Order: sequence, then C-alpha cells, then structure tokens
Amino acid sequence: MNQPDLRDLPIFPLNAVLYPGGLLPLRVFETRYIDMTRECLKSERPFGVCLIREGKEVGKPAVPQEIGSLAYIASWDMQQLGLLQLRTQGGQRFRIVESHAAHGLLRAQVELLPNEEDAEVPEQFTALPDLLRLVVADKSEAVFAEPHEFGSASWVGYRLCEILPVPLVAKQKLLELDGALARLEILYRFLEQRGLIRGR
Repeated sequence: MNQPDLRDLPIFPLNAVLYPGGLLPLRVFETRYIDMTRECLKSERPFGVCLIREGKEVGKPAVPQEIGSLAYIASWDMQQLGLLQLRTQGGQRFRIVESHAAHGLLRAQVELLPNEEDAEVPEQFTALPDLLRLVVADKSEAVFAEPHEFGSASWVGYRLCEILPVPLVAKQKLLELDGALARLEILYRFLEQRGLIRGR
C-alpha cells in the first residue's frame, strides 16, 4: 500500500472507533463517500476514521474527534446499485492538525502517532487472551484479522476494546491511551468488577 498523504487525508466521521489492526465493515451509500472510496482504491491509499464528536453520520460533515486511525480497504463489493460494502482494517493512529470541508467531504492535515511500545501479556492478565480465544472459538466467521497475537499486550487490548460493551467515549479514550499494559489494567478491572473474570 502507498503511504497516506498526511496533508490531505479524507476523513470518515463515524459512530464507531477503529483500532490499529481492527476490522470495520462499512455500508457506504452517500455519493461523497462513494467518491472517496473510489479515490482511495485508485490510489491504494487509506482514509481516516474518527469518532463523531458533534453531528451525525449522514448530512453535513460531522465534527470528528482529534485522534483516529487510518482505514485500509481490504475488500469491497457492490451487489446493490448505490450501496457499497467495504471491509476495512485499521492502521496507524493519527492526530488531526487542521481540517476543512470540500464538496461535503472532510479532509485533514494529520500527523501519525508513533506505534505504542508492545509487551508480552503479563501473567496476571492471562485471563484476557483466554477470553479472546473463547470469542474466536465461538464464532463461525472471522471476528479478528489474522494473525491472532494472543501474547501481544497491544493486540489483546485493542481486540477487547472492540468487543466490550462500553460507551463510545470510553472506547475513544482507550484508543488515545498510550500504553499497552495500562490499557490491559483498565480492561481487566472492568471485567473483574462485572464478574466476567476471576480476580487475581
């Protein structure tokens, strides 16, 4: 894949948070986003996904959160005219520096955030990858992109953030958090308090 143009990245504000390495299926029907998809496919470049801070997905451009993730188009299909089905995968996190709307589409100058320092999942948190293994075994379709990195604190943390029923604002805070082990600690406490895993 080509490198994104950090001076002119198309932004797709959504009621969703995309994490690095995560899968995000999208149904695209607005002309501006179909055109954006065509542009990204032609140039083999990603677009940016940000959680909506103010506004709605449909209509005039919503105000996005400052931090989002690159979205690479893994596959697409248009079985119905005017309805584009996308399967995207999250890339590096970024911060919006400046943004402007053009033809109903938000475009931004962004800076890529450094990849967080990864670590092995500590022994006291082994219940977390065990929970993800149960999720994978229980689903007939792919929940997570391969390879499955159950030993990686970053991978385990991001995947749990995707599937846990927490408010979108909390999911955004977990995306912005720098520190794989700190994220695991928060997730462990959340699950422990709800009796979904046994305490240490």
